[in-house]
Amino acid sequence: MTRQKLLTTTAAATMLFAAPAFADCSIKVGVLHSLSGSMAISETTLRDVMLMLVDQQNANGGLLGCELEAVVVDPASDWPLFAELTRQLLTVNEVDVIFGAWTSVSRKALLPVLEELNGLMFYPVQYEGQESSRNVFYTGAAPNTQAIPAVDYFLEELGVESFALLGTDYVYPRTTNAILESYLLSKGIAAEDIFVNYTPFGHADWSTIVSDVIGLGAGGKQVGVISTINGDANIGFYTELAAQGVSADDIPVVAFSVGEEELSGLDTSRLVGHLAAWNYFMSADTPENEEFIAAWHEFIGDTNRVTNDPMEAHYIGFNMWVQAVEQAGTTDVDAVREAMWGQEFPNLTGGTAVMNVNHHLSKPVLIGEIRADGQFDIISQTEEVPGEAWSPFLPESATLISDWQTLECGMFDTATETCVQLTSNY
Repeated sequence: MTRQKLLTTTAAATMLFAAPAFADCSIKVGVLHSLSGSMAISETTLRDVMLMLVDQQNANGGLLGCELEAVVVDPASDWPLFAELTRQLLTVNEVDVIFGAWTSVSRKALLPVLEELNGLMFYPVQYEGQESSRNVFYTGAAPNTQAIPAVDYFLEELGVESFALLGTDYVYPRTTNAILESYLLSKGIAAEDIFVNYTPFGHADWSTIVSDVIGLGAGGKQVGVISTINGDANIGFYTELAAQGVSADDIPVVAFSVGEEELSGLDTSRLVGHLAAWNYFMSADTPENEEFIAAWHEFIGDTNRVTNDPMEAHYIGFNMWVQAVEQAGTTDVDAVREAMWGQEFPNLTGGTAVMNVNHHLSKPVLIGEIRADGQFDIISQTEEVPGEAWSPFLPESATLISDWQTLECGMFDTATETCVQLTSNY
């Protein structure tokens, strides 16, 4: 049985036994994740968890008396196709909300369509910040709730003195690394001790780059890798590290796009001790997480399937959207947007996530250490940190804030006290 048939059969069986009574109406939930191409390794699971969340909500009586219908499309890791399918979802399928995208280049591609048609999207993945759209709620991490705390851990706990910033060649790694370069310089790291390298999606030959990283430590300084490598290129990168005998004790790597799902396809026995920074790990020991994992395994029919941070982001975002719709009494985008500000929902790692008026969440920041079984030991966890839309470490955004409730502006310049005209290319 194929995975899609399994999901369909499982969802149908659940609906049969639950059998809630619905009014003659349907609320459509768009699911916009790559199920093929280089990003399928990460995004397919997000499609699956959205089907689970929709299924659970229907089993609990739906929303506003209506049955939820998941409308799934496959943008196939093709960035222009994200825009085309966003238009299709909003105009042909007439969805009420969209949950989707992974890479920032896919989000940037669809954003003009979303704003033109006044759609509503929940974006569940860590990203570079430098954006605050009235039509997007960012439930993944911003740089100050992932990248900067990870760098602080390298500086304060591991004594890293020379940094290799390795990323896939698109907007998220480039902007995040620009922020981190500025931050590292402010912390006294010399420019010559910051090495930056970008590779294309799906990059496979890592031998030269790993050799160059090893060479950074020739002078005796402790080297650390900050990885914004995305998709299946991570397989080649970690494989080459192991092939060249690099352990976490020699050169620690902290990744922002590698979680349990990506590690499930790797031999992790030689990656023990390398790190990742997220807002959630499957190994979190809380009753909420235990319940979530059990529900996931029951739905997917496979106890070996892992959970990860973007799944928790969809879990939080979806439930906040449900609460906002119930509060507003409608799925109207403008009414739901206003009801979203201040929404709270329990994190799976403990504490409570809060949606701020800049459309970013307050969530805890976790550092995890890779174990031989592909899970993470949580070695550091903060209290909830409010996500920042605009980084104070870049000159062009140092005076910018976002406040959609009071200022009604996603790019307010505190120096001039004016709202800068927003475009789709921030």
